[in-house]
Amino acid sequence: MSQDLKNNVVTYLHALEDVDWDGARALCADTATVWHNDGKGDETLESYFAGLKTQISLYESIHYDITRQLTQPGGVLQQHVVRVATKTGERGGVYAAVYFGFNDEGLITRIEAYANYIADSPDNKSS
Repeated sequence: MSQDLKNNVVTYLHALEDVDWDGARALCADTATVWHNDGKGDETLESYFAGLKTQISLYESIHYDITRQLTQPGGVLQQHVVRVATKTGERGGVYAAVYFGFNDEGLITRIEAYANYIADSPDNKSS
């Protein structure tokens, strides 16, 4: 089951990279919530996706470089770097630790994201 949860996270992130909102949404429970370390508290999945759509529309490309995935029953804790290239040619990224909680059907019920923006760097030039 833990490998299935890891695969579900990867599938979800690939849907975001492909701007496949329906595919990403299908991997989440109707009652899923999202929290970020921005001090705003929990938000609904619909609100989260609305913000993502606005953000991702600014990008030429987005890619999640997964550096580590740890599982426990019902959850995956993951570290990754979100690498982006904007339509104006800027490159950057975000280091993040994200917890994905799942229900018994393998749908995402909770996303908790701890992120830190990184400026343009040599590591980002290759994306």
